[in-house]
Amino acid sequence: MSWIAWAMLSAVFAAATALLAKLGVAGVDPNLATAVRTTVVVLFAWVIAISFGAHDGLAHIERRSWIFLGLSGFATGLSWICYFRALSLGQASKVAPIDKLSVVFVILLAWPLLGERITLMKAAGGALITAGAIVLAFA
Repeated sequence: MSWIAWAMLSAVFAAATALLAKLGVAGVDPNLATAVRTTVVVLFAWVIAISFGAHDGLAHIERRSWIFLGLSGFATGLSWICYFRALSLGQASKVAPIDKLSVVFVILLAWPLLGERITLMKAAGGALITAGAIVLAFA
């Protein structure tokens, strides 16, 4: 499958995540809900890695990658904690679009951090995502 197909599947599962999390967080402390979800993700990820034999490469991960993967995990944890708190307080149809502003932040930060160019199309897309998030959040 192409990267587009995988990205579309990611979007479908992210939508399912928002809806299922909103249902699951009802009456549950958001931090506890995040811990439960994270436990499931960790177990699932290891089952997939082991099933495909990817765990064999664990010893070959370089120090730099460990650092960035660790920081990424930390950022993911913070994101999920904030996301579940937002879901516990607000409507999923309003929280999810604001969360997707991460796309705009990636566009902006990929330029200085990764050397990616901000083209007219990327800027326009980012502006449309921002406008859409604002419209949906305040609808």
